[in-house]
Amino acid sequence: MLTKGSYFDRYIDQVEDLELIQALEQSLLDLDHLPIGEWRALGNWTYAEGKWTLPDIIQHIIDTERVFCYRTLSFARLDPNVPPGYNEDEYARNARASRKTIDQVLDELKIVRQSTIAMFNSFDETDLNQVGTCWKYPMNVRSMGYILAGHQKHHLTVIKERYLQGRG
Repeated sequence: MLTKGSYFDRYIDQVEDLELIQALEQSLLDLDHLPIGEWRALGNWTYAEGKWTLPDIIQHIIDTERVFCYRTLSFARLDPNVPPGYNEDEYARNARASRKTIDQVLDELKIVRQSTIAMFNSFDETDLNQVGTCWKYPMNVRSMGYILAGHQKHHLTVIKERYLQGRG
Protein backbone atom coordinates (compact mmCIF):
# COMPACT_ATOMS: atom_id res chain seq x y z
CA MET A 1 0.00 0.00 0.00
CA LEU A 2 1.55 3.18 -1.25
CA THR A 3 -0.34 6.26 -2.22
CA LYS A 4 -0.29 6.32 -6.03
CA GLY A 5 1.41 9.33 -7.48
CA SER A 6 3.86 9.34 -4.62
CA TYR A 7 7.48 10.41 -4.91
CA PHE A 8 8.43 6.81 -4.14
CA ASP A 9 6.58 5.26 -7.10
CA ARG A 10 9.64 5.92 -9.25
CA TYR A 11 11.61 3.45 -7.15
CA ILE A 12 8.94 0.77 -6.81
CA ASP A 13 8.37 0.90 -10.57
CA GLN A 14 12.04 -0.04 -11.11
CA VAL A 15 11.59 -3.45 -9.48
CA GLU A 16 10.77 -6.55 -11.49
CA ASP A 17 7.53 -8.36 -10.71
CA LEU A 18 8.99 -10.48 -7.92
CA GLU A 19 8.05 -11.34 -4.36
CA LEU A 20 9.67 -8.90 -1.94
CA ILE A 21 12.42 -11.19 -0.62
CA GLN A 22 13.25 -12.29 -4.16
CA ALA A 23 13.51 -8.65 -5.24
CA LEU A 24 15.85 -7.83 -2.34
CA GLU A 25 17.96 -10.93 -2.97
CA GLN A 26 18.16 -10.09 -6.69
CA SER A 27 19.33 -6.59 -5.80
CA LEU A 28 22.10 -8.15 -3.72
CA LEU A 29 23.10 -10.45 -6.60
CA ASP A 30 23.12 -7.47 -8.97
CA LEU A 31 26.02 -6.04 -6.97
CA ASP A 32 28.17 -9.00 -7.99
CA HIS A 33 27.73 -8.20 -11.69
CA LEU A 34 28.86 -4.59 -11.76
CA PRO A 35 31.69 -3.43 -14.07
CA ILE A 36 34.02 -2.86 -11.11
CA GLY A 37 37.08 -2.29 -13.29
CA GLU A 38 35.34 0.58 -15.05
CA TRP A 39 34.11 1.94 -11.73
CA ARG A 40 37.61 1.84 -10.25
CA ALA A 41 38.97 3.68 -13.30
CA LEU A 42 36.53 6.54 -12.68
CA GLY A 43 37.96 7.19 -9.23
CA ASN A 44 36.32 10.37 -7.93
CA TRP A 45 35.30 11.69 -11.36
CA THR A 46 31.84 13.19 -11.74
CA TYR A 47 29.93 13.97 -14.92
CA ALA A 48 29.18 17.53 -13.78
CA GLU A 49 30.23 20.00 -11.11
CA GLY A 50 28.47 19.43 -7.81
CA LYS A 51 27.49 15.83 -8.59
CA TRP A 52 28.43 12.93 -6.36
CA THR A 53 31.33 10.58 -6.99
CA LEU A 54 30.64 6.83 -7.32
CA PRO A 55 31.62 6.23 -3.67
CA ASP A 56 29.27 9.09 -2.70
CA ILE A 57 26.40 7.45 -4.62
CA ILE A 58 26.98 4.03 -3.07
CA GLN A 59 27.26 5.62 0.40
CA HIS A 60 23.98 7.41 -0.30
CA ILE A 61 22.33 4.05 -1.06
CA ILE A 62 23.73 2.68 2.21
CA ASP A 63 22.62 5.68 4.27
CA THR A 64 19.16 5.68 2.72
CA GLU A 65 18.81 1.97 3.38
CA ARG A 66 19.70 2.44 7.04
CA VAL A 67 17.24 5.31 7.43
CA PHE A 68 14.49 3.36 5.67
CA CYS A 69 15.16 0.26 7.73
CA TYR A 70 14.64 2.29 10.89
CA ARG A 71 11.39 3.65 9.45
CA THR A 72 10.33 0.15 8.36
CA LEU A 73 10.99 -1.29 11.80
CA SER A 74 9.02 1.57 13.35
CA PHE A 75 6.04 0.74 11.13
CA ALA A 76 6.29 -3.01 11.82
CA ARG A 77 6.46 -2.41 15.57
CA LEU A 78 3.46 -0.04 15.47
CA ASP A 79 5.40 2.96 16.72
CA PRO A 80 2.85 5.82 16.55
CA ASN A 81 5.56 8.43 15.93
CA VAL A 82 6.32 9.59 12.40
CA PRO A 83 10.03 8.97 11.79
CA PRO A 84 11.94 12.14 10.97
CA GLY A 85 13.13 13.00 7.49
CA TYR A 86 16.74 13.35 6.56
CA ASN A 87 18.76 15.61 4.31
CA GLU A 88 20.54 13.39 1.79
CA ASP A 89 22.92 16.17 0.76
CA GLU A 90 24.03 16.76 4.35
CA TYR A 91 24.51 13.03 4.83
CA ALA A 92 26.59 12.86 1.63
CA ARG A 93 28.69 15.85 2.58
CA ASN A 94 29.38 14.54 6.08
CA ALA A 95 29.98 10.92 5.06
CA ARG A 96 33.06 11.95 3.05
CA ALA A 97 32.71 8.72 1.06
CA SER A 98 35.27 9.85 -1.51
CA ARG A 99 37.93 8.87 1.04
CA LYS A 100 36.82 5.26 0.55
CA THR A 101 37.46 2.96 -2.35
CA ILE A 102 34.63 1.70 -4.49
CA ASP A 103 35.37 -1.79 -3.15
CA GLN A 104 34.96 -0.62 0.45
CA VAL A 105 31.59 1.02 -0.10
CA LEU A 106 30.30 -1.90 -2.17
CA ASP A 107 31.31 -4.35 0.57
CA GLU A 108 29.46 -2.21 3.10
CA LEU A 109 26.39 -2.03 0.86
CA LYS A 110 26.33 -5.83 0.56
CA ILE A 111 26.47 -6.21 4.34
CA VAL A 112 23.70 -3.66 4.84
CA ARG A 113 21.53 -5.34 2.19
CA GLN A 114 22.05 -8.73 3.84
CA SER A 115 20.88 -7.21 7.12
CA THR A 116 17.87 -5.69 5.37
CA ILE A 117 16.95 -9.07 3.91
CA ALA A 118 17.22 -10.65 7.36
CA MET A 119 14.93 -7.99 8.80
CA PHE A 120 12.31 -8.47 6.10
CA ASN A 121 12.56 -12.26 6.50
CA SER A 122 11.65 -11.78 10.17
CA PHE A 123 8.34 -10.11 9.30
CA ASP A 124 5.13 -12.07 8.93
CA GLU A 125 2.19 -11.04 6.75
CA THR A 126 0.72 -8.90 9.55
CA ASP A 127 4.01 -7.02 9.91
CA LEU A 128 4.33 -6.52 6.14
CA ASN A 129 0.88 -4.92 6.03
CA GLN A 130 1.48 -2.45 8.89
CA VAL A 131 1.24 1.15 7.70
CA GLY A 132 3.24 4.18 8.69
CA THR A 133 4.05 7.58 7.24
CA CYS A 134 7.24 7.91 5.26
CA TRP A 135 7.95 11.57 4.68
CA LYS A 136 4.36 12.58 3.87
CA TYR A 137 3.09 9.36 2.31
CA PRO A 138 1.30 6.50 4.04
CA MET A 139 2.81 3.16 3.07
CA ASN A 140 3.12 -0.32 4.40
CA VAL A 141 6.22 -2.24 5.42
CA ARG A 142 6.20 -4.28 2.19
CA SER A 143 6.33 -1.09 0.09
CA MET A 144 9.38 0.07 2.02
CA GLY A 145 11.26 -3.05 0.91
CA TYR A 146 10.39 -2.50 -2.73
CA ILE A 147 11.50 1.12 -2.43
CA LEU A 148 14.91 -0.02 -1.20
CA ALA A 149 15.39 -2.46 -4.07
CA GLY A 150 14.22 0.15 -6.58
CA HIS A 151 16.30 2.94 -5.08
CA GLN A 152 19.46 0.89 -5.63
CA LYS A 153 18.41 0.03 -9.18
CA HIS A 154 17.68 3.70 -9.91
CA HIS A 155 21.16 4.79 -8.83
CA LEU A 156 22.90 1.94 -10.67
CA THR A 157 21.10 3.10 -13.82
CA VAL A 158 22.26 6.68 -13.21
CA ILE A 159 25.83 5.41 -12.86
CA LYS A 160 25.58 3.46 -16.11
CA GLU A 161 24.00 6.28 -18.09
CA ARG A 162 25.78 9.34 -16.72
CA TYR A 163 29.10 8.07 -15.45
CA LEU A 164 30.06 5.15 -17.67
CA GLN A 165 28.43 6.24 -20.94
CA GLY A 166 28.89 9.93 -20.19
CA ARG A 167 32.65 9.70 -19.89
CA GLY A 168 34.50 9.96 -23.07
